[in-house]
Order: sequence, then structure tokens, then C-alpha cells
Amino acid sequence: MFKTLSYYWTAARGYRLKPWKSPYMRWRFETFLGKEAADMTAGKFFQLAWKYREHMERFVDWAAERRRFQRHHA
Repeated sequence: MFKTLSYYWTAARGYRLKPWKSPYMRWRFETFLGKEAADMTAGKFFQLAWKYREHMERFVDWAAERRRFQRHHA
């Protein structure tokens, strides 16, 4: 849970109170979900985030692992 919140805090920079308007968050959803993520609204954002929360958690775990690897090999 902490990793997910940490990733969100970084990824939604500038849009933390309205993440569905973040170009990066929209791109991330569209890349993963395709047409299902088109025309993002607040309701749709939260619906998709909840529906795919397990997938998002795995992605965040992978991103945290990559970050740790980069720090050790930098």
C-alpha cells in the first residue's frame, strides 16, 4: 500500500487532487487499457483504478524493484 501511494504521489505531481487530468496518468491508463481508458473523467478514473487495482499494485511493485536496482548500480 505504501509503495502504491508513493508511486501515485510522484506520478500525479501537479495533478494530485485531479489525477484523471494528469497527462502521465492518462497515458499510463491508455497504454494499459486502450479504448477503455479513453475520455477519462473522475468517475471513470476511480472506477478503473478500483477494477484494476491488483494489476496496478503489481506494476508499482515492479517499478519499486527497478528503482532499487538502479540505485544499487548507479
